[in-house]
Amino acid sequence: MEQKIKMTQIQEDFALWKDSEPERFIAVYGEDERSSVKKLVERAEKLIAACRKEKERMHQMFSFEREYAAYDYICGIDEAGRGPLAGPVVAGAVILPKDCSILYLNDSKKLSEKKREELYDIIMKEAISVGIGYASPKRIDEINILNATYEAMKEAVSMLNPAPDILLNDAVTIPGLAVRQVPIIKGDAKSASIAAASIIAKVTRDRLMVEYDSVMPVYGFAGHKGYGSAAHIAAIKEYGPSPIHRKSFIKNFVDVTD
Repeated sequence: MEQKIKMTQIQEDFALWKDSEPERFIAVYGEDERSSVKKLVERAEKLIAACRKEKERMHQMFSFEREYAAYDYICGIDEAGRGPLAGPVVAGAVILPKDCSILYLNDSKKLSEKKREELYDIIMKEAISVGIGYASPKRIDEINILNATYEAMKEAVSMLNPAPDILLNDAVTIPGLAVRQVPIIKGDAKSASIAAASIIAKVTRDRLMVEYDSVMPVYGFAGHKGYGSAAHIAAIKEYGPSPIHRKSFIKNFVDVTD
């Protein structure tokens, strides 16, 4: 009688292959009649179906990139941090390769922190070029958040090497740039390049706010990332504004006069 493979080995193989080679698991164990193995095979089949669905979604996410495929270097650009009471606004600019196969790119707000961190590393490794730009809280107060966002975006674009031939923007048209721009409403959920830029900007800014939290812990920046939570506003009222608070954003509930 043929000796059956032990369940511990099968479970180890499933853990090893489920993310990268679920088809291999089915090929090896698909004929096993044990109910516990059948359940693992069913899980592998569901993973394959989910991956197929995600690839279809990503094909749609690259529709703008295909539309403008005549351009060699297509750059997606987006920002993070227009709304918070504290910290900079950060812009990301990303040129993905034409044969990009990254899955799960999406509006960074629709992704978990863990998934954003994973995708950040993948994007930084696989992108042709990544640029990051910043506008400080002081600059935001000086020229307003929209103009500061434009400055951060222009800085991000200037960091790219090679330079982009076309920009796919999340809704805006950046003044003062000679390169062609295509504003796309809700672009971070429609264009893979803009989604990648959204992730780069969001992760970069979140990491920076965690660093600020380590030196100014009373405000809780690591938790709310500078947004106007009740606890954050209460901390501003109790301790006064920090050097990274945007005076123009907090003047309605705390005295910010010099």
